[in-house]
Amino acid sequence: MNLDNLSQLIQQRRSIFPASYIDQPIEENLIKTILDNANWAPNHKRTEPWRFKVLKGNARQRLGNFLANWYKTNTPAAAFSEKKYQKNLANPQRANCIIAICMQRDPDERVPEWEEIAATACAVQNMWLTCTAHHIGAYWSTPKAIADFAQFHPLQEGEKCLGLFYMGY
Repeated sequence: MNLDNLSQLIQQRRSIFPASYIDQPIEENLIKTILDNANWAPNHKRTEPWRFKVLKGNARQRLGNFLANWYKTNTPAAAFSEKKYQKNLANPQRANCIIAICMQRDPDERVPEWEEIAATACAVQNMWLTCTAHHIGAYWSTPKAIADFAQFHPLQEGEKCLGLFYMGY
């Protein structure tokens, strides 16, 4: 392992927003590698609390509709921004792949919830570093609509969505 390369990778990791993505698919085997690397994150008592839902193809359009409609429904008229509405609608279409970042609470509550959230964040950092190494832009977004993510995609009891991980070249 070359420590200089590792340090460079860590220092080059940035949020790359969906508006910057080009229309180039991310290969399925690379998405699998990204998720496999997430599984190597540290976690207390081996709870492995992270759960990832991969959204591609038509699911991206459905997500955009969900986010935009949630924003429209839950924003007072005086605060509503058509620009923000359109951004919610378009961003999922700009990404080649979106991964819903979820955390499954240990049913026995052997560790504090914050540790499971932290472990999930570590898993996302592994994903982000893998994306950076493969020249894939990535961005972790946590829109307010995440509170109602179960309306878009079913969640298990004790599972909550912590955000959306947009990816694209």
